[in-house]
Amino acid sequence: MTRRLSEVARRVGVSDATVSRVLNGKPGVSDATRQAVLTAVDVLGYERPTQLRGVRARLVGLVLPELQNPIFPALAEVAGGALVQLGYTPVLCTRTAGGLTEAEYVSMLLDQHVSGVIFCGGLSAEEYAALLRRGVPVVLLNAAVAHTGSATDPTAGFPQVSTDDAAAVQQAYAHLTALGHTRIGLLVGPADHSPSRRKVAAFTKLAARSQGGDGARRIGHALFSFEGGQATATELYDQGVTALICGSDILALGAVRAARRRGLAVPHDISVVGYDDSAFMNYTDPPLTTLRQPIEAMSRAAVTLLVNQITGVTSTVKELLHEPELVVRNSTAPLSGQAQRGPLHGPLRALP
Repeated sequence: MTRRLSEVARRVGVSDATVSRVLNGKPGVSDATRQAVLTAVDVLGYERPTQLRGVRARLVGLVLPELQNPIFPALAEVAGGALVQLGYTPVLCTRTAGGLTEAEYVSMLLDQHVSGVIFCGGLSAEEYAALLRRGVPVVLLNAAVAHTGSATDPTAGFPQVSTDDAAAVQQAYAHLTALGHTRIGLLVGPADHSPSRRKVAAFTKLAARSQGGDGARRIGHALFSFEGGQATATELYDQGVTALICGSDILALGAVRAARRRGLAVPHDISVVGYDDSAFMNYTDPPLTTLRQPIEAMSRAAVTLLVNQITGVTSTVKELLHEPELVVRNSTAPLSGQAQRGPLHGPLRALP
């Protein structure tokens, strides 16, 4: 117990006696110091005394599916900074191979009496239901789940902040058709990933008008990884696509690699559009045309919605949709004569 007191005291910069007074609920300690001590107890993973367990810490969980995709660290950086400005302590929870699962992170966050949670990834209904039962404020930020509309859907109680995926696909499709492409493909994440489903729905409508029944066959699903993008893009190139809209920049870079492995040049033979405009996309070879997510606005909106819940401000917001921006660089170009003469369904051929 003495070691715990000393560790908490060092973290806060107070005496062991002050920590002891806080944990025993005795007077003579300022509210700011009391809160700092309780937060330190939570962060260090110690259990609060029984009489203090009902008091919420000013901790907020930021649950991310991964850190390899630059979009997630960018979201966490902005959201975390906004939380700190408002007096909250962000706790970053990231799934890694062999590490904690999202369900285990939720259990840990509940044990730490967090004030709220921002999810950038999807959980099962069981975990969401547990958060609802405990009354923990939650916001879904570009999360991988969608409201089902069912009265029993546990996610129905959580506001969402998302990029308008339909608008993103419309912008990319219009850009590629203006360049003369008529055999456009879509490469997105897993079929049960909500943002991917939205992109597929928008693409299917557009393709039905301009590509007929062939458009529906030019949709590929992949894991959100460079390798996943490369493998699925290769399959789409076999169907004769001359342009590809991707669900992330990572997938798009895999699609560029796939084209080069087939002896095709980007953008001369294949045009590729990414999604996110994550860091360094202006410095790839070629610089990537992509759809920029408004990270700053979205992250701050998520924090505002969460803090409003924490402080008891009533909100009727179900989902805030943010408009993406098409950033045109050098990975897209007008349809070349060689690609135009290529077979409708067969693989494209490299220029001699």
